[in-house]
Order: sequence, then structure tokens, then C-alpha cells
Amino acid sequence: MIREAGAKKRGVAALAVLCAALISCGRAEEPPHSSAATPPASSPPAPVTEAQPRIETAVVDYSPVKPALVLAGKVAYGEDRYSKISSPLQGRVVEVRVHLGDHVKAGDTLLVIDSPDITAAYSDFIKEASELEYATRAYELAKDLYETKALPQKDLKQAENDLIKARAEFRRAKERLLSLRVPAAELEKPLAQQRITSRFEMKSPLAGTVVERFVTPGQSVGGDPSQVLFTIADLDTLQVVADVYERDLALVKVGQVARVTVEAYPGVMFPAVIASIGDVVDPTTRTIKVRAWVNNEDRKLKPEMFARLNIDVGDTTPFLAIPKEAVLEADGKHFVYVVEGPDRYVKREVKVASVSPEQFRVLEGLSPGQRIVVKGAVLIKGQEVKG
Repeated sequence: MIREAGAKKRGVAALAVLCAALISCGRAEEPPHSSAATPPASSPPAPVTEAQPRIETAVVDYSPVKPALVLAGKVAYGEDRYSKISSPLQGRVVEVRVHLGDHVKAGDTLLVIDSPDITAAYSDFIKEASELEYATRAYELAKDLYETKALPQKDLKQAENDLIKARAEFRRAKERLLSLRVPAAELEKPLAQQRITSRFEMKSPLAGTVVERFVTPGQSVGGDPSQVLFTIADLDTLQVVADVYERDLALVKVGQVARVTVEAYPGVMFPAVIASIGDVVDPTTRTIKVRAWVNNEDRKLKPEMFARLNIDVGDTTPFLAIPKEAVLEADGKHFVYVVEGPDRYVKREVKVASVSPEQFRVLEGLSPGQRIVVKGAVLIKGQEVKG
């Protein structure tokens, strides 16, 4: 028994040695093991984490796009197509005949005022008319008496002076009534036929729409020009008032065709024509006012809307164009970086004009075929400052 057990133990030990030898041989055929993590074969290469300045270049070339100058502005009433109306005299409003949104014609009555000014002025007019009539008769009588030597010359001169004064006072009284909008035709009638009352009818000076009303029946008005009672405006034709920079002024001319866009109607273009160009430069913004007429018969445009005025500033002749991002500005001048070799950039002053929100038109400083920096010019400028 003991002898069999010893034999079994020796057999197990030999089997263990044999297994260990086989395992060692298998490991010898494997490649050396590394403690570093090996990515799977399908994994993409690790990205480069170091930030590299990105500079892009492009060749200066012609653009076939029709140039357009885009100006920021707002919609406004036409300068001679609206009126802020106030009362020329004091009184109490007895009737208002129009409301907001009403369309009126030139000469239509807006409101009626009961004014004591008219009563007082008409009373003065009648008095001066009577004085004039008396002075005229007195002068005629004095002239007849002088011709028959029944009146001295000095009395004739006195009668003549009285007549001149009476005429002046009558003219003053009449002008006062006319300033109160009493019809001139009514004053030309004989006194017995005149029909003048204390009622004053305030009329519209132009055809248009009532866009503002600040008066109600029973209200007292004081004849103050700053007290606006109505605003009447022609909304069929409006203006767009925009600002153009000095550098772009030469591209804008009266009569040019333009298009107006507003945020309320994306993609809709409203035809316009340049009406006037200002003569004064704003010292703060360095811009000049440009006004353009725009048709508004469909009433989509509203005064005070923000708008963009797109002006056609040229024909279809190709022109040199570069991205606006390529142009830097310093001390009121514009410049770009021209590529002259690998990592070699030369600063070049240029004259440009805006033709779209993304492009400048090159007026001076560059030629076709030159390569310039179109992205990253700010980085180059920053390196120059550091250097």
C-alpha cells in the first residue's frame, strides 16, 4: 500500500512538471507583453490636442455679382407728405369730424372751434371799415372845398393824412381776419352781405390718413403751434432714411434704383429710388443721410420700422472682390496681408467699397492673381504687435 501511494505521488509530480514545461513553451511564442494600453485596430488615431493658428489664403479674382451697397436705416414719412396740425387761434372745440385711420382730402374739415378771437377781430374790422368810409368822404369834401378856395390847404392835407391812416388800419383789421382763416371772398362782399361767425373750421392742408389725433370735443385749444391736434400723412409713398459712410459716398447718386427690406417681411423687396443725399457729415458717426422714396400702396411698411436700403451701385461688369474678413482697419485706413512666400505676409493698404454684407469691392491696392490672407489676418496682426 505504501509502495503504491509513493508511486502515485511520483506520477502526479511528473505530470505537473510536464504541464509547466508545455505552458512555458506556449508563452515563449507570444510577443512580449507591454503595460501600455493598445487601442483596438478599428479605433481612429488620437486627435492632436495642440492648438494651431488657422490661416487661410485665397487668390484675388473678379466677381460677376452685381454690386450692391447695403445701408442701415428706418422708414419715415415723406418730408412734404405729412403735416402736424395745430390751431391758429384760441377757442373751444365744439365738433371733431375725423377719427384715427380716416382718409381725408385736402380742404376737408377736421374740427370746428368756437373762438372769441374771430368775434373780436370781426368787430374791429367793421369799425375800421366805417372809419375808412368816413375818412374817404371827408377827404372828397375837403378836396371840393379847396378847389373853390373855401378851405385852406393845410386842412386838405389833414384830411388826406386821416384817409391814409384809415386805409392802413382797415388793411390791418382785414389781415387779422385772414390770419384767422376767414375766407377772403367773404370779406370782399358788402358788409350787409357778409356771413362771418365765431365758428372756425380747421381744414386739412393735404390729402392723406389721420395717423395721430390729440383732441376731443369740449377741449380748449390755445393757439400754440407746439400743441399738435392732428397728424395727417400720405402713407402711399414713404421714405427710407439711411446712413452712408464717407468711404462709400461716391457710390451713391440721386436717381439710383434701390430695394428696401424689413424684418417684418423676410425675403420681400420693396422697390425704391434715391431721392436725396445729405450735405452734412455727422461728426459722431461719420455718416451722411441718404433718403429714398419707396412705394407703399399695400401699406405693409410702417413709419419708424428699421430697414435696410440695398442700392445698386454698378453694372454687371466684373470687379475685384475680397471677403470682408480679409480687410482690417487702423487709423481710418484699410489693409490686407499679401502672401509673398511660406509664412511670409506683407501688409498692404487698400481702398475698398462695400458691395454686400460679405464682400468688399477693391478700388485700389490689389491686382488679379495676388494671394492674400482671407482668414486669420487678425492673428498675423497680433503677432506683429507682439514682435
